[in-house]
Amino acid sequence: MSDQVQTLEAVDIQRLMQLLPHRYPFLLVDRIVQARGDGFGIGIKNVTINEPQFTGHFPDRPVFPGVLLIEGMAQTAGALCVMSKLGGAKPPLVYFMTIDKAKFRKPVVPGDQVEFHMTRVNQRRNIWWYQGKAMVDGALVAEAEISAMIITDADKQG
Repeated sequence: MSDQVQTLEAVDIQRLMQLLPHRYPFLLVDRIVQARGDGFGIGIKNVTINEPQFTGHFPDRPVFPGVLLIEGMAQTAGALCVMSKLGGAKPPLVYFMTIDKAKFRKPVVPGDQVEFHMTRVNQRRNIWWYQGKAMVDGALVAEAEISAMIITDADKQG
């Protein structure tokens, strides 16, 4: 792995859609505002009342589902990995492998802007491990350790 660090000012929604296979309503990152290679990045999710999960979670008191916070973390980490390993080419397959030590601290509601702070803790071959923190206005709302595997066409043939 190279010691060279790449710093990006931002990755907008158009670029994210090139990096990730997810689409509305399951694309849960609107922008990456900071990235240092695959070692660290901050993804942004603007939570709005018109999102489909709020019709049932919960109609009288909308709360953004915790599992979607974890998915937003994974998508942020996935975009960092794809930019690093594949130079931004969309991978054929990404497998979300593990979620550990997930904790939900405060509810996230419409109008909040969630920051997904993702820090790589390990990487071997085509598997990455990240520590993730979801923050709203500087407050920790959720955290988890996640791992994922990127499968390229070369991996499928070997």
